[in-house]
Amino acid sequence: MRMALGNDSFETELILLGLMDQPDLQVPSFFLFLIMYMVTVLGNMGNLGLIILIGLSSHLHTPMYFFLFNLSFIDFFYSSVFTPKMLINFISKKNIISYTGCMAQFYFLSFFGISECYVLTALAYDLYVAICKPLLYNIAMSPKVCSSLMLGSYLMAFSGAMAHTGCMLRLTFCDANTVNHYFCDFLPLLQLSCTSTYVNELVVFIVVGINVIVPSLTIFISYGFILSSILRISSTEGRSKAFSTCSSHIIAVSLFFGSSAFTYLKPSSSVSMDEGKISSVFYTNTVPLMNPLIYSLRNKDVKLALRKILSRRKF
Repeated sequence: MRMALGNDSFETELILLGLMDQPDLQVPSFFLFLIMYMVTVLGNMGNLGLIILIGLSSHLHTPMYFFLFNLSFIDFFYSSVFTPKMLINFISKKNIISYTGCMAQFYFLSFFGISECYVLTALAYDLYVAICKPLLYNIAMSPKVCSSLMLGSYLMAFSGAMAHTGCMLRLTFCDANTVNHYFCDFLPLLQLSCTSTYVNELVVFIVVGINVIVPSLTIFISYGFILSSILRISSTEGRSKAFSTCSSHIIAVSLFFGSSAFTYLKPSSSVSMDEGKISSVFYTNTVPLMNPLIYSLRNKDVKLALRKILSRRKF
């Protein structure tokens, strides 16, 4: 992608307008998102610290915690791709990002976003096998299978991000260099192009369609079987515990996939940038904030393992 200014010169900087244009709300928004980002980073740093806990606690050597570690890794970097720049925008008069930085931001946003889709899918599949096929769990969720699932997730993310970024690089910007967003996202960048964006929109429908619809269908089918199995559990306490675990996962999945689909699976002409900004807050800030609370900080196994390790060290 090139930004042409006149016939021979090229613009190398972009201006990010930010999340809102109301001066009175800039400072409160800065502190709100700063707190959210700090909680997200601290929560996911805590989750990344689980790798030590997992190594010391044999009962945490399970596929679920393997996927949770990867989810924490993704959320940590995912939220760090754009949030620091957004915080700067709240307190600076002019938020400038270089062309190279914009493309890097766009690539990593795509990479970590697609990765999260498949890790959430892997977690749903893990729940399905654990609840519906408990006798086959050790075979169906062997270390080789889990590693293959994660390798496939990252390969899909890499190919999807390369496709998005490659198509964006082919575009030529006109005289405009102001991005109507708080990060370098797909739709606001397309609005700056003075060349045809048909190929880009086709690619985003294909890539996002595959990476949202396929995982969504997989999760939906998995939960269909899970719900059927839960309803056959005779113990009320067992059903309640299973529903509680599944509902937390469903909330995170609904927020992430719902906001992503609402933002990207629509023609660019019909999307309001204000709507896009609001919906993007959910999958860029809210989901990474919620995941540590849902999957680790509330997990009794993690708390029990931590207490055992601490008591062992103290003894």
